[in-house]
Amino acid sequence: MISQLPSFTEVAEFHGHRCPGLAMGYRVAAAALDWASEERAPDEELVMVAENRSCAVDALQVILGTTAGKGNLLFREYGKHGYTVYRRSDGEGRRFFLRIPEEWRGLDRPEMITRLLEGPQDDVITAEAPREPLPPKARMEPSEPCAICGEPTMRSALILKEGRRLCAACARESTA
Repeated sequence: MISQLPSFTEVAEFHGHRCPGLAMGYRVAAAALDWASEERAPDEELVMVAENRSCAVDALQVILGTTAGKGNLLFREYGKHGYTVYRRSDGEGRRFFLRIPEEWRGLDRPEMITRLLEGPQDDVITAEAPREPLPPKARMEPSEPCAICGEPTMRSALILKEGRRLCAACARESTA
């Protein structure tokens, strides 16, 4: 049994304002948790691939527990309101896509938010099979100091330049 979702007001407090994009994310997150039969992810139990960087992503982070810092929120810059959610437990996923009925276009913000939050799910969201496989778990690697600035940098992000391991910023600036 999934515990009660945070209210839209609580999600808006995290985001900073109420807007249609946040309402879209709220509806997708509720549908995703219902599909996944999971609680909010304290670690990497759920993984989300967002096809944009819109306000909707903040609602998904708050409700699903998918965050860039934990490595279970990934972005694909497709400019679409598509969000694929995976369960690590069995590798299954579902892509949720937002559809806005044509007759809703042109509504003022408060009315659009109300429709998005309260309208029939089938009018707002399409659920389908994922378009890509479950992403691998977030990599944890040791850091090494950059040969120029000395700042610890993830080993795989260091660039070998003229026999020295450099962070990307120093590699760009270095002429030697």
